[in-house]
Amino acid sequence: MGDASIPTIDLSPFFKGDEDGKKKAMEVIIKAFSEYGFFQIVNHGVPLDLMKKAIEQSKVFFNFSDEEKKKSSPSPDSPLPAGYTRQAVQCRDNNEFFLAFPPASNFNIFPQNLPRFREAFEELFVQMSKLGVLLENIVNESLGLPTNFLKEFNDDRNWDFMVTLRYFPANPNDDNGLLEHEDANPVTFVIQDEVGGLQVRKNGEWIPVVPAEGTIVVNLGDIIQVMSNKKFKSATHKVVSAEGRDRYSYAFFHNLRGDRWIEPLPQFTTDIGEAPKYRGFFFKDYQELRVQNKINPPSRREDVIHITHYEIDN
Repeated sequence: MGDASIPTIDLSPFFKGDEDGKKKAMEVIIKAFSEYGFFQIVNHGVPLDLMKKAIEQSKVFFNFSDEEKKKSSPSPDSPLPAGYTRQAVQCRDNNEFFLAFPPASNFNIFPQNLPRFREAFEELFVQMSKLGVLLENIVNESLGLPTNFLKEFNDDRNWDFMVTLRYFPANPNDDNGLLEHEDANPVTFVIQDEVGGLQVRKNGEWIPVVPAEGTIVVNLGDIIQVMSNKKFKSATHKVVSAEGRDRYSYAFFHNLRGDRWIEPLPQFTTDIGEAPKYRGFFFKDYQELRVQNKINPPSRREDVIHITHYEIDN
């Protein structure tokens, strides 16, 4: 048996300038990034009251009638799917979610009769965006990259997005929750309610990410795995629905512009005499392949597109 839990890391040294505390935290972070790309954080700067308020407002919204929720559905001619959707998303049993982009975006469609939901959502979005920049800097330092390398590479925050989800109770006759997958973007954050259900795979074993008040889950995505030439791992994870209980959560995606060219960096290939493990690609092309998987799911799970699509056989 492997570890029974994922590490929880105190981020306060990064705010206080505590170099000794920061050094100790970085050791744990690098180990987690190298082994499975997952950990939880505390003292992250996002107010606990705001996290609670956002979850509560999510529950209020999702418990509206279907007719009322559909008033916040994306417009058919919108280039981005902001708003309410109920459909299968990497799962066989339908769940529902509400997605929005930065507060200044013209694509967002919030319910008119629930201003507190919008207030909580947008306030949380701002806080999570700040956290995304901090974690990207931590990834940058963990990889030993030049100062602000990733920040300058990924300098457009207009592509970040956040989603709140409701997972319906487990159905014994079907797969429930969210099937195992990796995220494509650089860094993802998850706030989950007390129901839990999130699991991460490490060394072939599924480890539950046990909810704890005030914690936020961090996981790396495919972009960091490719750029680091597999030095850091993209976390394989899934959600298992609970029996008799809905599950509510928020996921924030610190994202990347689609026109960015992605390939293993020379610091992890030519500079150290290592062969690249991936061929280069535009991020938008990889995104399109993943979207097609969702629109037209392959009949066999092994045919779903992963980052292995770009792997090089050395």
